[in-house]
Amino acid sequence: MTELAETYACVPSTERGRGILISGHPKTNKILYTNNRSVLILNLDNPLDVSVYGEHGYQATVARYSPNGEWIASADVSGTVRIWGAYNDHVLKKEFKVLTGRIDDLQWSPDGLRIVASGDGKGKSLVRAFMWDSGTNVGEFDGHSRRVLSCAFKPTRPFRIVTCGEDFLVTCRDHSNFVNCIRFSPDGSKFISVSSDKKGILFDGKTGEKIGELSSEDGHKGSIYAVSWSPDGKQVITVSADKSAKVWEICDDGSGKLTKTLTSSDSGGVDDMLVSCLWQNDHLVTVSLGGTISIFSASDLDKSALQISGHMKNVTSLSVLKNVPKTILSSSYDGLIVKWIQGIGYSSKLRRKENSQIKCLAAAEEEIITSGFDNK
Repeated sequence: MTELAETYACVPSTERGRGILISGHPKTNKILYTNNRSVLILNLDNPLDVSVYGEHGYQATVARYSPNGEWIASADVSGTVRIWGAYNDHVLKKEFKVLTGRIDDLQWSPDGLRIVASGDGKGKSLVRAFMWDSGTNVGEFDGHSRRVLSCAFKPTRPFRIVTCGEDFLVTCRDHSNFVNCIRFSPDGSKFISVSSDKKGILFDGKTGEKIGELSSEDGHKGSIYAVSWSPDGKQVITVSADKSAKVWEICDDGSGKLTKTLTSSDSGGVDDMLVSCLWQNDHLVTVSLGGTISIFSASDLDKSALQISGHMKNVTSLSVLKNVPKTILSSSYDGLIVKWIQGIGYSSKLRRKENSQIKCLAAAEEEIITSGFDNK
Protein backbone atom coordinates (compact mmCIF):
# COMPACT_ATOMS: atom_id res chain seq x y z
CA MET A 1 0.00 0.00 0.00
CA THR A 2 1.51 3.32 -1.06
CA GLU A 3 1.37 6.14 1.45
CA LEU A 4 1.25 9.87 0.86
CA ALA A 5 4.75 11.17 1.67
CA GLU A 6 4.38 14.96 1.47
CA THR A 7 1.85 17.60 0.47
CA TYR A 8 2.66 21.04 -0.88
CA ALA A 9 -0.05 23.25 0.53
CA CYS A 10 -1.81 26.10 -1.21
CA VAL A 11 -1.77 29.46 0.56
CA PRO A 12 -4.77 31.11 2.27
CA SER A 13 -7.31 32.87 0.05
CA THR A 14 -7.09 36.64 0.61
CA GLU A 15 -9.09 39.68 -0.47
CA ARG A 16 -7.84 43.24 -0.90
CA GLY A 17 -9.00 45.58 1.86
CA ARG A 18 -10.06 42.78 4.24
CA GLY A 19 -8.32 40.75 6.90
CA ILE A 20 -8.58 36.98 7.24
CA LEU A 21 -8.67 35.03 10.51
CA ILE A 22 -6.45 31.98 11.02
CA SER A 23 -6.38 29.83 14.16
CA GLY A 24 -4.29 27.22 15.93
CA HIS A 25 -4.54 23.89 17.77
CA PRO A 26 -4.92 24.27 21.57
CA LYS A 27 -1.87 22.06 22.28
CA THR A 28 0.23 21.43 19.14
CA ASN A 29 1.70 23.72 16.44
CA LYS A 30 -0.93 22.97 13.79
CA ILE A 31 -2.82 25.90 12.26
CA LEU A 32 -6.06 26.18 10.27
CA TYR A 33 -6.79 28.39 7.27
CA THR A 34 -9.08 28.34 4.24
CA ASN A 35 -8.60 28.44 0.49
CA ASN A 36 -11.65 28.42 -1.78
CA ARG A 37 -13.86 25.52 -0.59
CA SER A 38 -11.10 23.80 1.39
CA VAL A 39 -9.88 24.00 4.99
CA LEU A 40 -6.15 23.29 5.41
CA ILE A 41 -4.43 21.92 8.50
CA LEU A 42 -0.74 22.87 8.34
CA ASN A 43 1.93 21.74 10.82
CA LEU A 44 4.27 24.69 11.52
CA ASP A 45 7.01 22.28 12.68
CA ASN A 46 6.82 20.40 9.37
CA PRO A 47 5.15 22.34 6.51
CA LEU A 48 4.98 19.12 4.40
CA ASP A 49 2.58 17.63 6.96
CA VAL A 50 -0.68 18.96 5.53
CA SER A 51 -4.26 17.72 5.71
CA VAL A 52 -7.09 19.06 3.52
CA TYR A 53 -10.83 19.08 4.22
CA GLY A 54 -12.74 19.83 1.02
CA GLU A 55 -16.38 19.11 1.83
CA HIS A 56 -17.80 22.66 1.86
CA GLY A 57 -20.25 23.40 -0.95
CA TYR A 58 -19.32 27.09 -0.94
CA GLN A 59 -16.17 29.11 -0.31
CA ALA A 60 -14.93 28.45 3.24
CA THR A 61 -14.13 31.53 5.33
CA VAL A 62 -12.92 30.50 8.79
CA ALA A 63 -12.15 27.37 10.85
CA ARG A 64 -11.46 26.72 14.55
CA TYR A 65 -10.38 23.80 16.73
CA SER A 66 -12.57 22.82 19.69
CA PRO A 67 -10.90 23.42 23.10
CA ASN A 68 -9.90 19.74 23.38
CA GLY A 69 -8.52 19.72 19.80
CA GLU A 70 -10.71 16.77 18.73
CA TRP A 71 -13.18 18.67 16.52
CA ILE A 72 -13.02 21.46 13.96
CA ALA A 73 -15.84 23.88 13.18
CA SER A 74 -15.59 25.56 9.78
CA ALA A 75 -17.88 28.09 8.12
CA ASP A 76 -18.54 29.34 4.59
CA VAL A 77 -20.08 32.20 2.60
CA SER A 78 -23.53 30.56 2.58
CA GLY A 79 -23.81 30.90 6.38
CA THR A 80 -23.28 27.18 7.02
CA VAL A 81 -21.14 25.74 9.85
CA ARG A 82 -19.79 22.18 9.54
CA ILE A 83 -18.36 20.36 12.57
CA TRP A 84 -16.01 17.49 11.75
CA GLY A 85 -13.29 15.29 13.25
CA ALA A 86 -9.80 16.79 13.40
CA TYR A 87 -8.07 13.48 12.64
CA ASN A 88 -8.03 10.61 10.14
CA ASP A 89 -11.01 10.77 7.76
CA HIS A 90 -12.46 14.08 9.07
CA VAL A 91 -15.88 12.50 9.64
CA LEU A 92 -18.75 15.02 9.59
CA LYS A 93 -20.50 15.25 12.96
CA LYS A 94 -23.01 18.07 12.42
CA GLU A 95 -23.99 20.73 9.89
CA PHE A 96 -26.04 23.83 10.72
CA LYS A 97 -27.34 26.77 8.70
CA VAL A 98 -26.41 29.55 11.11
CA LEU A 99 -26.68 32.89 9.26
CA THR A 100 -28.35 33.96 6.00
CA GLY A 101 -25.08 35.40 4.66
CA ARG A 102 -21.32 34.99 4.87
CA ILE A 103 -19.77 33.96 8.23
CA ASP A 104 -16.61 35.96 9.01
CA ASP A 105 -15.63 34.56 12.41
CA LEU A 106 -16.60 31.79 14.79
CA GLN A 107 -15.43 30.75 18.26
CA TRP A 108 -16.02 27.79 20.58
CA SER A 109 -16.95 28.39 24.20
CA PRO A 110 -14.15 27.36 26.62
CA ASP A 111 -16.18 24.34 27.80
CA GLY A 112 -16.57 23.19 24.18
CA LEU A 113 -20.40 23.08 24.35
CA ARG A 114 -21.35 26.21 22.39
CA ILE A 115 -20.25 28.02 19.24
CA VAL A 116 -20.75 31.69 18.36
CA ALA A 117 -20.64 32.78 14.71
CA SER A 118 -20.75 36.30 13.27
CA GLY A 119 -20.93 37.77 9.79
CA ASP A 120 -23.49 39.09 7.34
CA GLY A 121 -27.19 38.42 7.07
CA LYS A 122 -30.67 39.83 6.68
CA GLY A 123 -32.24 41.92 9.44
CA LYS A 124 -30.75 41.51 12.88
CA SER A 125 -29.32 38.03 12.35
CA LEU A 126 -25.64 39.03 12.29
CA VAL A 127 -24.50 37.03 15.35
CA ARG A 128 -25.73 33.66 16.58
CA ALA A 129 -24.66 31.39 19.44
CA PHE A 130 -25.84 27.78 19.49
CA MET A 131 -25.23 24.40 21.14
CA TRP A 132 -22.75 22.51 18.98
CA ASP A 133 -24.53 19.14 19.26
CA SER A 134 -28.14 20.24 18.70
CA GLY A 135 -27.93 23.65 17.00
CA THR A 136 -30.39 25.23 19.45
CA ASN A 137 -29.92 28.97 20.00
CA VAL A 138 -28.44 30.35 23.21
CA GLY A 139 -29.06 34.04 23.86
CA GLU A 140 -30.15 36.95 21.71
CA PHE A 141 -27.81 39.42 19.99
CA ASP A 142 -29.03 42.92 19.17
CA GLY A 143 -27.17 46.17 18.68
CA HIS A 144 -25.22 45.74 15.45
CA SER A 145 -26.61 47.33 12.32
CA ARG A 146 -23.99 46.12 9.79
CA ARG A 147 -21.80 43.09 9.08
CA VAL A 148 -20.11 41.71 12.23
CA LEU A 149 -16.49 40.93 11.32
CA SER A 150 -15.27 39.27 14.52
CA CYS A 151 -16.47 37.66 17.75
CA ALA A 152 -14.79 36.17 20.82
CA PHE A 153 -15.75 34.07 23.85
CA LYS A 154 -14.49 35.05 27.30
CA PRO A 155 -12.24 32.12 28.32
CA THR A 156 -13.27 32.19 31.99
CA ARG A 157 -16.63 32.15 33.80
CA PRO A 158 -18.98 33.97 33.75
CA PHE A 159 -18.87 33.44 29.97
CA ARG A 160 -19.41 36.50 27.83
CA ILE A 161 -19.22 37.19 24.11
CA VAL A 162 -17.79 40.32 22.49
CA THR A 163 -18.39 41.33 18.87
CA CYS A 164 -17.26 44.07 16.50
CA GLY A 165 -17.98 45.04 12.93
CA GLU A 166 -18.55 47.47 10.10
CA ASP A 167 -20.74 49.79 12.22
CA PHE A 168 -17.53 50.84 14.14
CA LEU A 169 -19.09 49.39 17.30
CA VAL A 170 -17.49 47.35 20.10
CA THR A 171 -18.93 48.22 23.54
CA CYS A 172 -18.70 51.91 22.72
CA ARG A 173 -18.08 53.95 19.58
CA ASP A 174 -14.40 54.69 20.14
CA HIS A 175 -13.39 53.47 16.71
CA SER A 176 -13.95 55.63 13.63
CA ASN A 177 -13.77 52.90 10.99
CA PHE A 178 -14.44 49.15 10.48
CA VAL A 179 -13.43 47.12 13.56
CA ASN A 180 -11.73 44.07 12.03
CA CYS A 181 -10.81 41.74 14.89
CA ILE A 182 -11.55 41.31 18.60
CA ARG A 183 -9.85 38.90 21.03
CA PHE A 184 -9.93 38.09 24.76
CA SER A 185 -6.69 37.66 26.69
CA PRO A 186 -6.08 34.02 27.80
CA ASP A 187 -7.12 34.82 31.42
CA GLY A 188 -10.24 36.73 30.32
CA SER A 189 -9.28 39.90 32.23
CA LYS A 190 -9.04 42.07 29.09
CA PHE A 191 -10.01 42.10 25.43
CA ILE A 192 -8.59 44.08 22.54
CA SER A 193 -10.16 45.38 19.31
CA VAL A 194 -8.25 46.54 16.22
CA SER A 195 -9.64 48.67 13.44
CA SER A 196 -9.11 50.24 10.03
CA ASP A 197 -8.73 53.55 11.92
CA LYS A 198 -5.17 52.29 12.83
CA LYS A 199 -6.09 52.00 16.53
CA GLY A 200 -5.97 49.12 18.99
CA ILE A 201 -8.19 49.62 22.07
CA LEU A 202 -8.13 47.54 25.27
CA PHE A 203 -11.22 46.91 27.41
CA ASP A 204 -11.91 45.39 30.82
CA GLY A 205 -12.99 41.75 30.39
CA LYS A 206 -15.77 41.93 33.02
CA THR A 207 -17.30 45.37 32.55
CA GLY A 208 -16.45 46.09 28.91
CA GLU A 209 -15.14 49.55 29.84
CA LYS A 210 -12.25 51.00 27.86
CA ILE A 211 -8.99 50.85 29.85
CA GLY A 212 -6.27 51.79 27.35
CA GLU A 213 -4.89 51.92 23.83
CA LEU A 214 -1.87 50.73 21.88
CA SER A 215 0.66 53.58 21.70
CA SER A 216 -0.04 55.79 18.68
CA GLU A 217 3.55 57.11 18.55
CA ASP A 218 4.93 53.82 17.21
CA GLY A 219 1.58 52.76 15.76
CA HIS A 220 0.61 51.32 12.41
CA LYS A 221 0.34 53.65 9.40
CA GLY A 222 -2.46 51.64 7.79
CA SER A 223 -5.56 49.58 8.65
CA ILE A 224 -4.96 46.98 11.38
CA TYR A 225 -6.53 43.72 10.18
CA ALA A 226 -5.87 41.21 12.96
CA VAL A 227 -4.58 40.77 16.52
CA SER A 228 -3.49 37.73 18.56
CA TRP A 229 -2.49 37.34 22.26
CA SER A 230 0.63 35.61 23.55
CA PRO A 231 -0.08 32.46 25.64
CA ASP A 232 0.85 34.33 28.87
CA GLY A 233 -1.45 37.27 28.03
CA LYS A 234 1.32 39.85 28.44
CA GLN A 235 1.83 40.66 24.74
CA VAL A 236 -0.09 40.90 21.48
CA ILE A 237 0.87 40.86 17.82
CA THR A 238 -0.92 43.07 15.26
CA VAL A 239 -0.69 43.15 11.46
CA SER A 240 -1.52 45.98 9.11
CA ALA A 241 -1.89 47.17 5.54
CA ASP A 242 1.35 49.13 6.15
CA LYS A 243 3.17 45.77 5.51
CA SER A 244 4.42 45.44 9.09
CA ALA A 245 3.65 43.24 12.09
CA LYS A 246 4.15 44.74 15.56
CA VAL A 247 4.65 43.01 18.90
CA TRP A 248 3.29 45.01 21.89
CA GLU A 249 3.75 44.65 25.61
CA ILE A 250 0.42 45.08 27.41
CA CYS A 251 0.89 46.93 30.71
CA ASP A 252 -1.30 46.42 33.80
CA ASP A 253 -3.02 49.77 33.20
CA GLY A 254 -4.22 48.58 29.78
CA SER A 255 -1.81 50.57 27.62
CA GLY A 256 0.34 48.92 24.93
CA LYS A 257 4.03 49.66 24.41
CA LEU A 258 5.81 48.64 21.21
CA THR A 259 8.35 45.84 21.70
CA LYS A 260 9.38 45.14 18.10
CA THR A 261 8.30 45.81 14.50
CA LEU A 262 8.59 42.73 12.30
CA THR A 263 9.08 43.10 8.56
CA SER A 264 9.82 40.42 5.98
CA SER A 265 11.28 41.28 2.60
CA ASP A 266 9.21 40.32 -0.41
CA SER A 267 7.98 41.78 -3.69
CA GLY A 268 7.66 45.41 -2.58
CA GLY A 269 4.12 45.67 -3.98
CA VAL A 270 0.61 45.59 -2.50
CA ASP A 271 0.98 41.81 -2.07
CA ASP A 272 3.16 42.53 0.98
CA MET A 273 0.27 44.04 2.97
CA LEU A 274 -0.28 41.84 6.02
CA VAL A 275 -3.85 40.58 6.48
CA SER A 276 -3.63 37.99 9.28
CA CYS A 277 -1.62 36.95 12.34
CA LEU A 278 -1.53 34.23 14.99
CA TRP A 279 0.56 33.74 18.14
CA GLN A 280 0.88 29.94 18.26
CA ASN A 281 3.05 28.86 21.22
CA ASP A 282 6.58 30.02 20.25
CA HIS A 283 5.59 30.79 16.64
CA LEU A 284 4.44 34.19 15.40
CA VAL A 285 2.60 33.62 12.12
CA THR A 286 1.71 36.37 9.63
CA VAL A 287 -0.06 36.11 6.26
CA SER A 288 0.37 38.63 3.44
CA LEU A 289 -2.16 39.66 0.80
CA GLY A 290 -0.15 37.58 -1.70
CA GLY A 291 -0.61 34.56 0.57
CA THR A 292 2.97 34.28 1.87
CA ILE A 293 3.05 32.76 5.38
CA SER A 294 5.94 34.10 7.51
CA ILE A 295 6.86 32.28 10.73
CA PHE A 296 8.86 34.24 13.34
CA SER A 297 10.25 32.94 16.63
CA ALA A 298 8.54 34.53 19.65
CA SER A 299 11.56 33.82 21.86
CA ASP A 300 14.01 35.38 19.35
CA LEU A 301 12.35 38.28 17.51
CA ASP A 302 15.61 39.20 15.75
CA LYS A 303 15.77 35.84 13.97
CA SER A 304 14.75 36.08 10.32
CA ALA A 305 11.39 34.55 9.43
CA LEU A 306 10.80 31.23 7.69
CA GLN A 307 8.63 31.93 4.65
CA ILE A 308 6.21 29.46 3.09
CA SER A 309 4.28 30.25 -0.06
CA GLY A 310 2.53 28.51 -2.92
CA HIS A 311 -0.49 28.81 -5.17
CA MET A 312 -3.69 30.65 -4.30
CA LYS A 313 -5.51 29.68 -7.52
CA ASN A 314 -6.05 26.28 -9.21
CA VAL A 315 -2.87 24.50 -10.34
CA THR A 316 -3.05 23.86 -14.10
CA SER A 317 0.24 22.11 -14.93
CA LEU A 318 3.23 20.40 -13.39
CA SER A 319 6.72 19.51 -14.59
CA VAL A 320 9.68 17.69 -13.03
CA LEU A 321 13.14 18.98 -13.97
CA LYS A 322 15.02 16.00 -15.44
CA ASN A 323 18.51 17.36 -14.84
CA VAL A 324 17.61 18.43 -11.26
CA PRO A 325 15.43 15.46 -10.31
CA LYS A 326 14.14 16.65 -6.94
CA THR A 327 12.88 19.95 -8.37
CA ILE A 328 9.23 20.35 -9.40
CA LEU A 329 7.67 23.33 -11.18
CA SER A 330 3.96 24.04 -10.99
CA SER A 331 1.90 26.78 -12.55
CA SER A 332 -1.54 28.03 -11.56
CA TYR A 333 -4.43 29.63 -13.41
CA ASP A 334 -3.23 33.16 -12.53
CA GLY A 335 0.13 32.62 -14.27
CA LEU A 336 2.26 32.05 -11.16
CA ILE A 337 5.09 29.49 -11.46
CA VAL A 338 6.31 27.99 -8.18
CA LYS A 339 9.46 25.93 -7.65
CA TRP A 340 9.24 23.07 -5.12
CA ILE A 341 12.00 20.77 -3.83
CA GLN A 342 11.10 17.26 -2.71
CA GLY A 343 11.69 16.83 1.01
CA ILE A 344 11.75 20.61 1.60
CA GLY A 345 8.62 21.95 -0.09
CA TYR A 346 8.32 25.57 -1.21
CA SER A 347 11.53 26.99 -2.71
CA SER A 348 10.67 30.16 -4.65
CA LYS A 349 8.36 31.87 -7.12
CA LEU A 350 9.60 32.40 -10.67
CA ARG A 351 9.31 36.02 -11.74
CA ARG A 352 8.26 36.54 -15.37
CA LYS A 353 8.17 39.68 -17.46
CA GLU A 354 4.50 39.13 -18.34
CA ASN A 355 2.22 37.46 -15.82
CA SER A 356 -0.13 36.00 -18.42
CA GLN A 357 -2.28 32.98 -17.64
CA ILE A 358 -0.60 29.62 -18.37
CA LYS A 359 -2.37 26.68 -19.99
CA CYS A 360 0.55 24.24 -19.70
CA LEU A 361 4.28 24.23 -19.14
CA ALA A 362 7.19 21.88 -19.79
CA ALA A 363 10.78 21.98 -18.59
CA ALA A 364 13.51 21.19 -21.15
CA GLU A 365 17.06 21.17 -19.73
CA GLU A 366 17.75 24.83 -18.82
CA GLU A 367 14.53 26.33 -20.16
CA ILE A 368 10.84 26.40 -19.38
CA ILE A 369 8.38 26.42 -22.27
CA THR A 370 4.89 27.70 -21.54
CA SER A 371 1.74 27.99 -23.58
CA GLY A 372 -0.82 30.52 -22.45
CA PHE A 373 -4.45 31.47 -22.89
CA ASP A 374 -3.19 34.45 -24.94
CA ASN A 375 -2.18 31.97 -27.72
CA LYS A 376 1.55 32.72 -27.20
